[in-house]
Amino acid sequence: MNYRHAFHAGNFADVMKHAVLALVIASLKRKDTPFFALDTHAGIGAYDLEAPQADKTGEYLNGIARVLDADQPPADLEPYLAVVRGWNSGGSLRRYPGSPELVRGLMRPQDRMALVELHPEDVETLRARFHGDRRVGVHHLDGYTAAKGLLPPLERRGLVLMDPPFEVKNEFDRLLAALRRTRKLWPTGIILAWYPIKGREPVDGFLQAVADDGGPESLAAELLLRPAQDPFKLNGSGLLIINPPWQLRESLERLLPWLASIMAPATGFSTVRQVIAEKTLG
Repeated sequence: MNYRHAFHAGNFADVMKHAVLALVIASLKRKDTPFFALDTHAGIGAYDLEAPQADKTGEYLNGIARVLDADQPPADLEPYLAVVRGWNSGGSLRRYPGSPELVRGLMRPQDRMALVELHPEDVETLRARFHGDRRVGVHHLDGYTAAKGLLPPLERRGLVLMDPPFEVKNEFDRLLAALRRTRKLWPTGIILAWYPIKGREPVDGFLQAVADDGGPESLAAELLLRPAQDPFKLNGSGLLIINPPWQLRESLERLLPWLASIMAPATGFSTVRQVIAEKTLG
């Protein structure tokens, strides 16, 4: 309950996570039928980059600021950048849309979203922000257990974003348990689960546990600023993607190396690897 994302908004991990989220939504919009999005750790929805918290760390300067300044970003980045630019129409970078506002910026009238937040102040900020938008529900719940009451959705198509704060030692265990519940309730839903990369051992243990569980096709996409050799630094950002949309892997293999070259030109790199293979008939 101590974590506040305002200190980290727009950093390299946000850029990677939100760019992939936007690609997944773009894939869902290829069909006219509605989709449902569940954000289990929603935060406050959007962030002021001129506020003391963001100014204190300046993390966005090596994240979204670098991306916006870069020449010829790949087309795969456009769904994400279109929303970010819309929040900064004056030309200078002042605001950053968190995942709730990013999804809202990409939703259609027929789509629906549920936002879950446990922090008592943040959930009230969310309620005020989304008041009057009938497509959006805000819930004061523990994000790890929210799936039980909110899934499966009537729409049958859609995604779950799990973006926990990782402020306790057993966070990977809690995330794994939540993934198991979510997959059981909504086997066909797309799941994006974010994880920090400090040392390799806890990450590899988590991904191996996912693989051992079996289930639908799953990818692990990772963007690293440097090799994961110092367990006390945030060296990289990872996303486990369950039920990845068609051609998402190809998009990631174009997008992530470009992001690494922009945000860590000398030391950055990325990987996309299969955690669980796609099942084939026959």
